[in-house]
Amino acid sequence: MNIDQKYPSVAEMEAAAYRRLPPFMRDYLFGALGGNVSRQKNRDDLNAVELMPRYLSDGTAPDIRATLFGRAYDAPFGVAPVGLSGLIWPRAERILAAAAKRHNIPYALSTVATASLEDIRAIAGEHAWYQLYTPKQPEVVKHLLGRCEAVGYDTLLLTVDVPYETRREQDIRSGLTVPPAFNARTVWQMVTHPEWALRMLASGVPEFVNIKPYFEMGSSKNIAKSIAASTQFVRQGMGGHILPQRFAQIRDLWKGKLLVKGVLDADEAKQYLALGADGLVVSNHGGRQLDAAPSTVKVLPKIRAAVGPQVPIIVDSGVRNGLDIARMLALGADFVIMGRAFHFAVAALDKQGGDHVMKVLKSELRCAMGQIGCATLKDLPEFLAS
Repeated sequence: MNIDQKYPSVAEMEAAAYRRLPPFMRDYLFGALGGNVSRQKNRDDLNAVELMPRYLSDGTAPDIRATLFGRAYDAPFGVAPVGLSGLIWPRAERILAAAAKRHNIPYALSTVATASLEDIRAIAGEHAWYQLYTPKQPEVVKHLLGRCEAVGYDTLLLTVDVPYETRREQDIRSGLTVPPAFNARTVWQMVTHPEWALRMLASGVPEFVNIKPYFEMGSSKNIAKSIAASTQFVRQGMGGHILPQRFAQIRDLWKGKLLVKGVLDADEAKQYLALGADGLVVSNHGGRQLDAAPSTVKVLPKIRAAVGPQVPIIVDSGVRNGLDIARMLALGADFVIMGRAFHFAVAALDKQGGDHVMKVLKSELRCAMGQIGCATLKDLPEFLAS
């Protein structure tokens, strides 16, 4: 059975990823927080979005090419930033960044990735975006953004929806640490998931390499102490509410395109634009921050109506296939990013995962558009069932 037959959709890749990942990593990728209400709401509300087929329309050759900030892409979707990506599956950042370049779609690197922003820019080229979890010290922000500018990043996703340390019960139960703690429970999980364990052993101990220059390691070369210091830095030296003054400081430092990630309120969307944002990422963080948050499906049309047709809007949270991408574009988005779907693919298929899932998503999107008779992406809102 070839790869197309075995993994014709993200659902099959998700099932394979579930089997291959040790439980502590599975909890991190698959879970959200609380009762997973917000995560399930994302999925249920997407399923409820209906598209109206129009069989007198000519959709025989759907064009899925998209333009964002003047740059042409082969599809209207990209890879969302995911923290600890290289712990979910070894070298995941590099695999997905390289695939994104080949498929001409964007790849967004997380501040708390396990691959350096310099390396990913070299791999993905102009397809690389950078996502900022904001350090509290202004000098650290300045240096970090200076590094991004120096190697050529031109698009920044400023995440605003992590103002307080999140309490995710499944990660507390599993004792998730970076790197994984070596106790009887986790060692057994690794032993019983040898593909993950062997690849992790070969790729080396994962670290928060992008913030490594900014925490004190002292004179010790002990890797465990380095990891402990980085974890403490993330918890104590990053985050907090990004109020207008802090936002203005970041806007002054960053000369490229700035997208605000985590927007759910239409009035705040307008305020961010007034403060100098170039675009918005409508997101509830995949249901991982607040279990009472509304789904992006519910708020996206309101935000589009509030900011008008010209403001670039990207959306995430809950998207799993090409039909979902079509749904989000019909609701008013210009572009879609996904996190879990791409990491299911890499966990299932290792180096083949990025290319395969991107090919599948493109095919599914064309199929959805062809079925409803939609020739271009800009026409999708006309096919939204009333």
